Amino acid sequence: QLQFVESGGGLVQPGGSLRLSCVASGFTLDYYAIGWFRQAPGKEREGVSCINRSGGSTDYADSVKGRFTISRDNAKNTVYLQMNSLKPEDTAVYYCARRRSYPCSGYKEYDSWGQGTQVTVSS
Repeated sequence: QLQFVESGGGLVQPGGSLRLSCVASGFTLDYYAIGWFRQAPGKEREGVSCINRSGGSTDYADSVKGRFTISRDNAKNTVYLQMNSLKPEDTAVYYCARRRSYPCSGYKEYDSWGQGTQVTVSS
């Protein structure tokens, strides 16, 4: 089955940090650009960040710029999202997905979605 397995979410206080991981299952990560997305209850899935195949190019939503960092380790078939200075509005289920090309695009252009990992930012 071609999909991602996300992990690393949890409950964190405002200002805290989390590191999400996204492991590719059933395919080789090298051939794909990867996007991180999130979906809060009652809201549409939104793009958070994306990274090209080599890891040399990245992009971020304005709401997370300067706080989140995306990276990848193709040897480990894994993509990461380091999230710092977390805010309550970052609360959502976080997903990763793949796309053949870079740059970032809307979620409908991506496939192989995992189950997501819940991030809750609350005091």
